[in-house]
Amino acid sequence: MQLNTRQILFRSASVLCTLCLVSSLSLFSYGQQTNDGKIGSHTTRVPGSMAPAARAVVEEAMGVVCMQAKLDPRSSQAIDDMQGRPSLPVNTPEARAGAARAQRLLPVAKELVITALRQLIAEYKVPTGPRFNARLQQGIARVGNVRTVRPDVASRDNASVFLSRPHTITFGTIFLAGLRSDEGMISVLAHELMHIADGDNDSLRVLMTAVGAKAMTLTGLDIRGQRSEELACDLIGAMAVREFVASTPGYESITRRLSRSVEHNCVQIDEGDEDHLSPRNTIRALLALHPVLVRELIYDREERSVPKL
Repeated sequence: MQLNTRQILFRSASVLCTLCLVSSLSLFSYGQQTNDGKIGSHTTRVPGSMAPAARAVVEEAMGVVCMQAKLDPRSSQAIDDMQGRPSLPVNTPEARAGAARAQRLLPVAKELVITALRQLIAEYKVPTGPRFNARLQQGIARVGNVRTVRPDVASRDNASVFLSRPHTITFGTIFLAGLRSDEGMISVLAHELMHIADGDNDSLRVLMTAVGAKAMTLTGLDIRGQRSEELACDLIGAMAVREFVASTPGYESITRRLSRSVEHNCVQIDEGDEDHLSPRNTIRALLALHPVLVRELIYDREERSVPKL
């Protein structure tokens, strides 16, 4: 059927409006999207302020994390490996097990996020006047109201929160299956809960910006705008896992358990986009921001390597 110019313009406008509506429903997503606008892993970079010795220790800690990803039978699958998998039905055993783990850990993750959020605000000396405190309380209330983890085949290797479902975190079934430990799952739950705390009015923008600015100064990576928010959410995830590990001692090494918070970023194909650092640069920036985590990753490994007499 032939269309005249007016009909074509009308249909094009309708499609554009539909795309805008769909975009407005999605609030935030964990993970990188593959697209033609990808800017790669080596984005704008200037020399960071970290001393060479400190930078070397961060690189050593990265090596520890990614070695654990190879050795740990419950390590999280790397993001690029997840992206290469075929879609996974909701009722497969691994997707169901992941969904059950996420739902079980959701109450724990909510408490850990609130604690980590308060700690980060104090650490970054965010001005806490009446207006900010009111927004913070609203954000904490939003976190408390999250009730459900919803598995979704189409979301594949991503996790998202939607404005239309503010009480639900949507997990791709591949992601649910790829996060094979409590620590790995808590890190992603905490990431999404931090987005929820920020909300659609950017309640925590001043904190997100401060985290990005500090990471950019330390590493020289370009960490502004949405990248600042994504990195702050990742940092909250790592902090939540560290507190979870401290409060639930077990037979596994601290190094192994802490590594699970970020080891899904131990990719072979290291590419970022406009909203996210590349996965390996995400680890690099997180460790630069969290020297205590770096020490625990390295020194717990070294202590356990010494044979006991």
